[in-house]
Amino acid sequence: MDNLQETLSKEIQDIKLKQEEMQNTITEIKNSLEAANSRIQEAEEQISEVEDRLVEIMDVEQKREKRLKTNEESLRELWDNVKRTNIRITGVPEGEEREKGTEKIFQEIIAKNFPNIGKEPLTQIQEARVPYKTYPRRNTPRPILIKLTKIKDKKKISKAAREKKQVTYKGTLIRLLADFSAETLQARREWHDILKVMKGKNLQPRLLYPAKLSFRFEGESKTFTDKQKLREFSNTKPALQQI
Repeated sequence: MDNLQETLSKEIQDIKLKQEEMQNTITEIKNSLEAANSRIQEAEEQISEVEDRLVEIMDVEQKREKRLKTNEESLRELWDNVKRTNIRITGVPEGEEREKGTEKIFQEIIAKNFPNIGKEPLTQIQEARVPYKTYPRRNTPRPILIKLTKIKDKKKISKAAREKKQVTYKGTLIRLLADFSAETLQARREWHDILKVMKGKNLQPRLLYPAKLSFRFEGESKTFTDKQKLREFSNTKPALQQI
């Protein structure tokens, strides 16, 4: 009985020691969990701050993009207004503009071809020029651009030119056109997104007069007057279709 009692006492003591060890382990686990929870909470707070900052940045970026879009639309509208008062004259013999001046050439064309308009008081010419930078290597006569101060005068001249059909200057057949119509301006704008993509792919895109897209593909120059024709062509060229 004494031996049994001594054995039981030792086992009870061992059990108590193991309980203490388990309790210590549980305490350590609790402390680790509390530390982990604290770190998780700190991380969540940091993530929340980052998310708030991202929202602020995105809001600022959206406002910036909105301002850029508004400015772009304003510039486009301003450019449209400038274009709406322009008259383009092509076919005038080379050198005439240097000898007489573009404004005098325009006045002579109006007086000789449209005498009725010539008798009426015409709005002052705001600007008359030859765009040399646009046609640096062109062998044919460069166009003359006349900017009037009022749209109604441009419409009056354009209408008279269409009705007369043949406009001449010193016996030479010339063309007198509105530069550009609202429809042409819109058609040119519709190419802008495609131009950006093609420039990124080094296809050397150009916007030709009045609203034609030209680019290099497979070593050849391609020209299209509208998106539908470009789409039909791209359907036959997998590489272009992917672009």
